Amino acid sequence: MAMAEIRLRDYENADAENLNRIAVSAFDQFRDHYDDWPAMLAGLSKTSALSASGEIIIAELQIAELQGKFAGAVAYFGPNSQKAVFFDQRWPIIRMLIVDPAFRGKGIGRALSDECIARARRDGSPIIALHTSPIMSVALPMYLKMGFAKAYDAPPIFGVAYAVYTKAL
Repeated sequence: MAMAEIRLRDYENADAENLNRIAVSAFDQFRDHYDDWPAMLAGLSKTSALSASGEIIIAELQIAELQGKFAGAVAYFGPNSQKAVFFDQRWPIIRMLIVDPAFRGKGIGRALSDECIARARRDGSPIIALHTSPIMSVALPMYLKMGFAKAYDAPPIFGVAYAVYTKAL
């Protein structure tokens, strides 16, 4: 699928239901990895709350039969915005990259990640960071291919190992 068929736009309050639903469906494949899936699920079902402190970017498919179809999203937190304590607070970060399982493999995750990198450059940052897990068997290799490198381990989430990855801009 050509990149031209993915439209990125900023989150609107009307997107909350779709965003929360897709966050849950995107993580469903990992449910058996988390010690407390109900607690993880509760957090995922409130993904839209990230819009209070971060910039959420929505990806829509732009092909005839799926015109405007909500396909994925990511949250970007700029330099000095509030973020988890295990991040350097000066770093912009990528959070909660999610792609609807029905639309994976179409370049949506890459387009959303590239947009976060563009925003970090807009904000004048020399670096961008994210945290992910080895269980994220599609996202992690994509980030590595994009030039992210493991910086250090992060606290586990409900028993799942996570690490912080950074990319120089």
